[in-house]
Amino acid sequence: MYGAGENETLARINLMPALPVTISGEIQSTKKDDRVPQWSHRETRDFIAIRAELEKDFTVAKRNKTLWEIVAAKMKERGYRRSPDQCKCKWKNLVNRYKETSDPENGRQCPFFDELQAVFTERAKNMQRLLLESEAGGGVQARKKVKRITGDRSSDDFSEDDDDDEEVSEEERVTRSSNNHRKRKAADREKQRTTSSRSNNIQEILQEFLQQQQRMEMQWREVMERRVRERQLFEQEWRQSMEKLERERMVVEQAWREREEQRRVREESRAEKRDALLTTLLNKLIHEDHP
Repeated sequence: MYGAGENETLARINLMPALPVTISGEIQSTKKDDRVPQWSHRETRDFIAIRAELEKDFTVAKRNKTLWEIVAAKMKERGYRRSPDQCKCKWKNLVNRYKETSDPENGRQCPFFDELQAVFTERAKNMQRLLLESEAGGGVQARKKVKRITGDRSSDDFSEDDDDDEEVSEEERVTRSSNNHRKRKAADREKQRTTSSRSNNIQEILQEFLQQQQRMEMQWREVMERRVRERQLFEQEWRQSMEKLERERMVVEQAWREREEQRRVREESRAEKRDALLTTLLNKLIHEDHP
């Protein structure tokens, strides 16, 4: 995974136009002329923009000499005459000024703080991306290379290699390897503590969530039980009212039947009396007609 990044960087470097004569000429002129022209505000911003474009290559590449030559060439394309050493020195000065500005106790201010902050933020993203790619790829060598670069960058996030052309001695390699080993152990312990802390936080969140669910379920049950009791009470009152109405209806109906019965008895009695009277009258008339 990491080797692919180096190949991509070398391919981009090989695609750049040949620069030996121009750059060597600039170096010679710089050595002959000790007076280095001042960097203007606009030139510095353009320089930071060019350096930001090559941040990914600076992150991956082992040696930065060719990249600084590319930076000088791009500066020349924009009308500035700067050698690779001048660009490298200017970058170191900007980094030191940025580090001083990053200290809250330091009152100095860097006019290019936002631009440099964006570059270093991009550097951190590239480091994180390389680590994720190495972990996803599963390559042991790739992970070792990425961790070595991460360890070198973490020791001084904003420093550049002063001796890019010198070979690292065996003693320096052993020292760097031991330092990186200690840093990896410290990073692993920090990662374990972070993982444990996250796990505890997740467990606490889950426990709180379950407790909240239980409280909500209990409240829901209480509401449902209260509604059931209210419904039963309402049904009981309704039944009692309906039974009362039914009894009243039966009483009224019974009284109506009794009144009807009494009226029928009275009518029958009247009818009998009327029939008896009519019979008496007829009999009397008959006797009068036949004395």
